[in-house]
Amino acid sequence: MKNKHKFIAAAAVASVSVSAVGASAASNFTDVPAKYEEAVQFLTENEITAGYSGSTFGTSMSITRVDAAIQLAKALGFTDDDTYEDAGFTDVPERGQWAVNALAESGITAGKAEGKFGAFEPITRGEASYWLANAYSLDVDETVTETPFTDVNERFGPYVNALVESGLSLGKSETKFGAADKLLRGEWALFLYRGAQLPGNFLLSLIHTNDTHAHIDNAARKATVVEALREENPSSLLVDAGDVFSGTLYFNEFKGQADLEFMNLLGYDAMTFGNHEFDLGTEPLAAFIKNAKFPFVSANVKADANANLSSLMNETVTDKPVDGKVYNGIIKEVDGEKVGIFGLTTAETKTISSPGDDVVFEDYIEEAEKAIASFKAEGVNKIVALSHIGFQDGGGDNDVTLAKEVEGIDVIVGGHSHDKLDEPYIDETGTEPTVIVQANEYNKFVGTLDVMFDEDGMVTEYAGELIEVDAQNEDKTYVFEENQEVKNILATKYTPAIDKVKAQVVGSASAVLDGERANVRTKETDLGNLITDAMLAKAKTIDADTVIALQNGGGIRASINAGDITMEEVLTVMPFGNALAIMDLTGAEIKAALEHSVSLAPEQNGAFLQAAGLKFTYDSSKAAGSRVTSVQVNEGGTYKALDETKTYAVATNTFTAKGGDNYAMFKTAYEDGRVSEPGFVDWETFTEYLAANPKVDASVEGRITDTKAAQ
Repeated sequence: MKNKHKFIAAAAVASVSVSAVGASAASNFTDVPAKYEEAVQFLTENEITAGYSGSTFGTSMSITRVDAAIQLAKALGFTDDDTYEDAGFTDVPERGQWAVNALAESGITAGKAEGKFGAFEPITRGEASYWLANAYSLDVDETVTETPFTDVNERFGPYVNALVESGLSLGKSETKFGAADKLLRGEWALFLYRGAQLPGNFLLSLIHTNDTHAHIDNAARKATVVEALREENPSSLLVDAGDVFSGTLYFNEFKGQADLEFMNLLGYDAMTFGNHEFDLGTEPLAAFIKNAKFPFVSANVKADANANLSSLMNETVTDKPVDGKVYNGIIKEVDGEKVGIFGLTTAETKTISSPGDDVVFEDYIEEAEKAIASFKAEGVNKIVALSHIGFQDGGGDNDVTLAKEVEGIDVIVGGHSHDKLDEPYIDETGTEPTVIVQANEYNKFVGTLDVMFDEDGMVTEYAGELIEVDAQNEDKTYVFEENQEVKNILATKYTPAIDKVKAQVVGSASAVLDGERANVRTKETDLGNLITDAMLAKAKTIDADTVIALQNGGGIRASINAGDITMEEVLTVMPFGNALAIMDLTGAEIKAALEHSVSLAPEQNGAFLQAAGLKFTYDSSKAAGSRVTSVQVNEGGTYKALDETKTYAVATNTFTAKGGDNYAMFKTAYEDGRVSEPGFVDWETFTEYLAANPKVDASVEGRITDTKAAQ
């Protein structure tokens, strides 16, 4: 978390608090005239400097470039315990290296010459104008070099103009700025004091999660991460972009209430609905909402006619939200500034979950525009969308399209597609930029985002990262210790029940089901067939036109013994919790995928595909890329030759659909918007299939045949 507060562009405003001081405030220094008194007190009270000596501030003394850098870095909120990129200057003393590196990395100064900062040289007023204009993101017009002053050259003209227009400086006289004069320590104190009081700049910090899917085994470490981030910035907002429901035995057993206890304890500020919140209808969702100690936001979900949800829904934007209620949007006050938060849920929910006919998912673009209009009417110009529509999902709605189509959204905290956005994604289609973030899945990460707004509510700076909850040190110990309260609740209230569920029998196998690594990565196996049959059956309930299912061999991690199949065995076979995806692929793309699948055969390859709904032959003695000799697709109970010009609906997991294992053709389809992500977890799909077919008698059926091996 060390680099969380480093902005991509120059830092824009002092993060220290400005002390309320008056002209009569007494200084401890003997050399501070009245005109400098407030500024000096500001610097000393905020520990930016302790003065030149115990009794003097050095007001009329010149300040060196390194001392000016240290004071500016502190005023901007940079700290010497952060790690900044080495700027490569060889003349900077150790005490000032962190500050010089921070300013250089932020684009505030580039030094005097290559490899030289000029650390012990006095900084001139002209040089200071350049630093200050960059540091405080002043409006600099580099095409205007003329100034009211006769002693300012073209190099510093735009920056001096920016200082004058912002009120940071009036110059030394009507005609002289003193551009070449050495900057005095008292003058520098005034500049920093005035810079800290510039109007309009506002830093919003968000802590965000999404698609946690009942993965709460690491809840105690997650709590530690959130606590640490809150300690860094107590004004942070903690938000979730949906899909707390479904995914582990904790949900099967506790219907979201286990997750909710920890969300309440952590103090979430808002959440929107994911599609999986509707998996069991609306009754468990209503119980989840009612017990929440935070409000929900959902601009496009209308449930006024639903018996379970109608009393919880509020078709309004409010600055007085009530916990356990749902609003189109809410207004939060953060450090005196109003921030609007609204929510969106994918319209795919109608077909990939079970909301019922009386829950309506309205057009996300139209409802987003209405929400923004409502915020604007309340004077809110800093707007955050909690979005469960996917980053670039092909289901008909996604975050990138939302950012391009709707003006006025400053930040989109996304979910649904489980994307791991290590850095924020910026869309600059409209007149204002939109920052998009998403924190992967399963409580693996907690996301952080800092955005700086100008006085008009436009994002001018941003910095974001993902904090790995289960990060380990070199000795395999966890970086983040467990929160003891959360650990105790989990161990005593929830885990014992899960241990019992793991022992439950979910089916019976007449023989060993082959999931051995050497086999599932080189040839057809009975377990591979069973898994893909289950995947295809589930996909058909969502899209009846789905005819093929493909499972990468690397996603099958163990065999299943003959006899009773326990839930624990299933979880051992499929430990990753990969979710379902449905791709629209041409026959040519399917054939290319099969070529990639067998490209290393007979060597082991995690990309080797187990399959349902098709059978194909290949010759491993031929050159890679030219091995597949025939492909047939089961359409309506009859196998027909693959038509390379035809489009087929193909089920797989989201890892593979996004190009995992180097499936470039799948990645292309994903980027083209030809992949839907209904999101049902593989082990759940498998156990659901076993429930319908409890006595398993799977076999190898000739779906995949190496003709060379058969010779």
